[in-house]
Amino acid sequence: MQDEYRTVAHAGVHETEVNRSRFLCALAPAATEQEAQDFIAAVRKEHADATHNCFAYVIGADGAIQKASDDGEPGGTAGVPMLQMLLRRDMRYVVAVVTRYYGGVKLGAGGLIRAYGGAVGEALDALGSITRRRFRLATVTVDHHRAGKLQNDLRATGREVRDVRYGEAVTIEIGLPDADVPAFEAWLADATAGTAGFELGGEAYGDA
Repeated sequence: MQDEYRTVAHAGVHETEVNRSRFLCALAPAATEQEAQDFIAAVRKEHADATHNCFAYVIGADGAIQKASDDGEPGGTAGVPMLQMLLRRDMRYVVAVVTRYYGGVKLGAGGLIRAYGGAVGEALDALGSITRRRFRLATVTVDHHRAGKLQNDLRATGREVRDVRYGEAVTIEIGLPDADVPAFEAWLADATAGTAGFELGGEAYGDA
């Protein structure tokens, strides 16, 4: 797994105009290929009267899934430059749909490539990006009278408390960078006089 990746900060739309043609770039984070396809379908439905709805998406922290569509524009003039812009910006888990409303002036192949790639680049600039970093999920189990102080201590040291469950004991789910695990175990033993349970889980990504 990659240690980190960048994605778009949030979903949004940015509009540009080139020679009277309107280009609306809709961007969104997408955790799976299905999410990307659902987003594309929603944009196409919203802009069913548009001349073209071209798309590109990159799924996977390593960019394993990459797809692009020209949606009727000359081959290689829309989807591919959109995809190249996403890859050039190191974007992952992201989908872009550029909706074009034709303005009566033909742009030519070079003009289309610049317009579609540029629409994605400008939208990325407008919406911003975030870095998400890989971490290990871990579960801490502690008795009730230590739980409140431990949660405060965890937050004070910048640990991400993801979930807290109350039963016979209190179960606290946290996220840790791999490299921090040994030091955290030592800190936890010290903070709870060795009474807390600690169990490592799987891996996930979170905001860096």
